[in-house]
Amino acid sequence: MKRRVEYMWSIAVASANPAKINAVQQCFNANFPEQALTVTGLNVPSGVPDQPMSSEETYAGAKNRLTALKQAIAADYYVSIEAGLDGDLTFAWMLIEHNGKVGKARSASLMLPKAALAEIEQGQELGDAMDTLFGTQNIKQAGGAIGLLTQNRLSRSQVYQQALTLALIPFLNTEWF
Repeated sequence: MKRRVEYMWSIAVASANPAKINAVQQCFNANFPEQALTVTGLNVPSGVPDQPMSSEETYAGAKNRLTALKQAIAADYYVSIEAGLDGDLTFAWMLIEHNGKVGKARSASLMLPKAALAEIEQGQELGDAMDTLFGTQNIKQAGGAIGLLTQNRLSRSQVYQQALTLALIPFLNTEWF
């Protein structure tokens, strides 16, 4: 028997991207199955280039989005996901904040084809480069480069959900954090 939920959590996501919002929804549902929640996505600025080119730049984008999100909307939990490059790999930083406490994690990294890296060096974002190479449209709001390169064995949302669960560690283990 499920226990009665007295309060619905509000989760704000620093993005309007359905793949990111879906990952957050799935992560919170999996980790807090008896908790009622609403998840709202809001596009906020990252303060870094559209295609971050290092782990440091990607982390700064996630942190900037989290700050902007907190200024734009009231929520119980704030979540920021910023994807970027680290050499010839792509990955994303996850930040989750609740009551001033922050959890963070990096997603799994995946290699990118040299052709995609060449497109990125010419100024394209990764999603646009992958669309060009694979003949897709707006792949970053679907399975992402992850889906394309794993032949849909993994999706962007799946990989993000795993990293988001890791970012929840301080909230799942409050006695240690």
